[in-house]
Amino acid sequence: MAILTMTFAHLPSPLAQALEAHGYTALTPVQAAVTEPEASGRDLVVSAQTGSGKTVAFGLAMAPELIGDESALPFATAPLALVVAPTRELALQVSRELQWLYAPTHARIATCVGGMDPSRERRTLQGGAHIVVGTPGRLRDHLERGALDLSALACVVLDEADEMLDMGFREDLEELLDATPENRRTLLFSATMPKPIEALAKRYQKNSLRISTVGENRGHGDIAYRAVAVAPAEIEAAVVNLLRFHEAETAMLFCATRDNVRRLHATLVERGFTAVALSGEHSQSERNNALQALRDRRARVCVATDVAARGIDLPSLSLVIHVEIPRDAETLQHRSGRTGRAGKKGTAVLIVPFPRRRRVEMMLRGAKINAEWAEVPTPEAIRAQDRERLLETILAPVEPDEADLEIARTLLEQRSAEELAAALVRAHRAALPQPEELLSGTDEGRKQAAHRPGFDDVVWFRMDVGRRQNADPRWILPTLCRRGHVSRQEIGAIRIAPNDTWFQVPRAIADRFADAVRRTADPKGEDENGIHIEAAPDGPREMARDNRRGANDGPRKFQRNDDRRGDDHRGPRRPHPAGQRPQGKPHRKGPAQPR
Repeated sequence: MAILTMTFAHLPSPLAQALEAHGYTALTPVQAAVTEPEASGRDLVVSAQTGSGKTVAFGLAMAPELIGDESALPFATAPLALVVAPTRELALQVSRELQWLYAPTHARIATCVGGMDPSRERRTLQGGAHIVVGTPGRLRDHLERGALDLSALACVVLDEADEMLDMGFREDLEELLDATPENRRTLLFSATMPKPIEALAKRYQKNSLRISTVGENRGHGDIAYRAVAVAPAEIEAAVVNLLRFHEAETAMLFCATRDNVRRLHATLVERGFTAVALSGEHSQSERNNALQALRDRRARVCVATDVAARGIDLPSLSLVIHVEIPRDAETLQHRSGRTGRAGKKGTAVLIVPFPRRRRVEMMLRGAKINAEWAEVPTPEAIRAQDRERLLETILAPVEPDEADLEIARTLLEQRSAEELAAALVRAHRAALPQPEELLSGTDEGRKQAAHRPGFDDVVWFRMDVGRRQNADPRWILPTLCRRGHVSRQEIGAIRIAPNDTWFQVPRAIADRFADAVRRTADPKGEDENGIHIEAAPDGPREMARDNRRGANDGPRKFQRNDDRRGDDHRGPRRPHPAGQRPQGKPHRKGPAQPR
């Protein structure tokens, strides 16, 4: 991350001292922007990427209202500043940052978050606090109970405001802001600026200054993105090999649900990884212990849901693995932003099931991310990495004490140097979890991954809709199950051509399937959506010949038998013009999308 060369002379001296004591030599772009003369005393709307130093930025921005020309803050009967954050972890992190930043001013900072003792928080508020940091729900609770007095507030900060609105905290935020004085400053920090944020700024800010330090690369410069395509059944094995290949000091793995977090965490611990879990089912004490284990290196892997990991800042985190695909580009950005912070390099890896590769490619394009597609690391590649790391570790210079040397001399008297070196190598390797053999990376493996038991002997069937009619497996599969009275597991491969679709049915149930299709059709052989299904033993080969002849432009190989329609000759079917039919439905009155 780029930093600006400048001094701290324009900052209040207590904060300048704190920055220098904390190792700062210059301000980051967002910190410099909020302390410019044009930003002084104004409401701010700030867009800045994750890991850009936003907490220190708004700590500096609200300093003039809190400190003025004084070197220390006087006793306060009511808070002077309020900082609202979406999650407990982020609020606790903000509180820690403001503690060292405002330490020279003797500021009292109160933290109010869910999962903590509310009576203790109320006592802290009653004892006088200059700055209050908390989550929307807990702050609103204290406000309604009369424990939080906002009448003297000079500045309010909404950190990660977009996330708070996404999480449903709009009413809480509005109640808090409505209880603050009219002349207070409002600093709104948000990674993105959707319409709800614009509306919030318009309602609660006056003559606000907009600051953006997010460039066209959207803050991906310090993160190397990779994507690996695997069979769905081999996702956990891919996680193991990625962790072993990178051997990151700290890695974070993202799952979509707490159940998946629990399952993956148990798998990794069983395999020998030092891992912790973070999800909504864990108490605040358990979450604090997990984060502390990561900070003091007792654990190296964190398995988490999106919300649980929001706002977590681990300086040693260098690897993020998207075990389950993010729901959108913004989630991808926030997840990956846990690494590559404060100028450090990081790696983000997406594990992509084969059927979902196209969706991920579209997401990456939308996020303007250039990801390198690669294979899952093989055991051979992992062992080669282990060898390099092992040599580097063992050959690193050491300063042994006399007790270590005494043990070394005793060992040399009993074993040769080669035997001792071999024992040392074996001891290092024994502590490493074994890599997995994946089938996905080979042609044979892909065939096996695609193979399903019970489909060694199949009959191909054909239905007379294809890509031109917006054929899509999302509605084709439920249609086949309904027409043929079969389950999803009894339908094999589906091949969609320009005007036709072929699919497999096990030979053992093919006659039963065909009878059910006939019973669910009208006298013309169609269902209520005008779709005709028939056996087509040469389906895939016919489709391949059509493709070679240019079936997209030429006549269809399988023409409808319009004689079966009597006088009802409708002519060739044509797709609707783009945009006139919902995607995923045929141009006729197609079946409804599955719910």
